[in-house]
Order: sequence, then structure tokens, then C-alpha cells
Amino acid sequence: MKVLLVNGSSHVNGTTMMALNEMVSVFEKDGIETEIIQTGAAPLADCLQCGACGKKGQCVFDDDGVNEFVQKAREADGFVFASPVYFAHPSGRLFSFLDRAFFSAGCDGYSAFRHKPAAAVAVARRAGNTATIDAINKYFGIAQMPVAGSTYWNMVFGRNAEDAPKDAEGMQTMRNLARNMIWMMRCFAEGKKNGVPYPAFERSAMTNFIR
Repeated sequence: MKVLLVNGSSHVNGTTMMALNEMVSVFEKDGIETEIIQTGAAPLADCLQCGACGKKGQCVFDDDGVNEFVQKAREADGFVFASPVYFAHPSGRLFSFLDRAFFSAGCDGYSAFRHKPAAAVAVARRAGNTATIDAINKYFGIAQMPVAGSTYWNMVFGRNAEDAPKDAEGMQTMRNLARNMIWMMRCFAEGKKNGVPYPAFERSAMTNFIR
């Protein structure tokens, strides 16, 4: 099994990375393969909503790792999307990354993500975590992704990387979140192994408010 973890911070080894590393330690101890995708500090194009991905099967921007991530997502079993808090919402780069990944993957019914557990993680100095988590969770809802929770909201506090380990409950929350994801992935794998079918879904109706 494999989990992809996306770090939406421009600081590769910052506070957000500390939260993800806490989860990685649990995943790897339990034999779960992990890969951390760094959005980094380089410019990341926003989604144009041009519809070209529906024809090409991938985003028209092909130089920043989004298309590569979607391809890896097809083989992954679970996902973690983590972000620092920017004015009580996720980082703009993570929003752009998610918009493009989910728009392009949505062309075939979100098959890269559908029925795979996902978790949102927010890191902040002081506040805005729950709003950030709520914003990320909305991507999961539209793609039929079961949302993983923990023993508290999935958040860690700290201004700098060295602050994160001092948030004992936050680090505990990350470890419990990883354990819950492992349990969910294994339950889904057992269901598939024993012939439990995925739920059918309809795609024929699509309405607009003004016509």
C-alpha cells in the first residue's frame, strides 16, 4: 500500500513538513510506502478552467508536477494534503495544485481518487486551522473520497519547524490520523479482496442554476 502526502508549503522543511513526517513515521513502521510531494516555492500556475484537460486527459500545464502527481495517484491507496494557514485558508499554491489535479482527474469520474481515504492537515502559528481543513475537505467530497479523521481536528501549531514537536497533542493527532488511515485502507483492501463491490454512481444529470 502507498500513501501520497502533498506539502502545500513553500518551506520544504518547515512546520508543515514536521507534521507530515510524524505521520510518515507511523506509516512506514506499519509497512505502508509513502511519498511526499513538495509544491515548493517555484511559481505554480492556477487552473484556467479551459476544459482542455477533458480532451487531453491531463492539465495543459505540464511543467510543475501536477500531471505527474495525478498519474501517481492512480496507483496510490490514500492521500494527505497539508497546508500552512494563509489568512484562514490554505496556501494559494495548494489551492492551485488541487484545482488542477481534481479538474483534470474529474474528467473520467475522479478514478484516480475515487473511494480512497484522504485527510487534510493544517498548520498555523495560532488560528485559521479549521477553516483551512474545511476548504481542503471539499475536494474529497466531490470525488467520492472517504475522509479520515483523528482524535482532534487534524492540526499542528507552531510558527517555526522547531515549534511543532512541542505541540504534543498535535503530534499525537498526526500519529492517530495515520493509524486511522491505515485501518481504512486495509478495510477497503479486504473488501475488494472478498468481492465487496464499489457503489455504483450516476453521472447523467448536470444542471445549471440559470437554465
